Amino acid sequence: MRCVQCASYKDKVLDSRMSKDGTTIRRRRECAACGYRYTTYEQIERTELRVVKRDGAREAINREKLRNGLIKACEKRPVSMERIDRAVEEILSELHRDHVTEVPSSNIGAKVMDKLHQIDPVAYVRYVSVYRQFEDVGEFIREIQALETRAARDPMQRRLFKD
Repeated sequence: MRCVQCASYKDKVLDSRMSKDGTTIRRRRECAACGYRYTTYEQIERTELRVVKRDGAREAINREKLRNGLIKACEKRPVSMERIDRAVEEILSELHRDHVTEVPSSNIGAKVMDKLHQIDPVAYVRYVSVYRQFEDVGEFIREIQALETRAARDPMQRRLFKD
């Protein structure tokens, strides 16, 4: 790996950890030349998954674009980068499991919404408002009300207060 500070190719691995799902290895490295520490990720190279856009155009799935969308939705929320990276891996694993070579962009959007719903309700509403292109405040309010009823019906959620 080339150091991002001094461009040296000499480094040493300080720590390696496997992700929970076993598809990625995180390595902490230190540059032998300047001492700068950085993180790299190693993952299995899969067959290229292509996204079919709404207009019929096809392009390779972009991990960074997916990650940046999640980061934007979770901006200024108590969601760690580790949790966002894990969500990206889970979404990509599900997509590879569900589809052979092509996936409609609507399927990706649905999976992102599901993950954000699990992670943070505010981030979920942010993403949905952009993804569904809300035209007026009424649509926004209806989505928030639907979110409240879904959260209230969730059997896995602990009860905090007695009726």
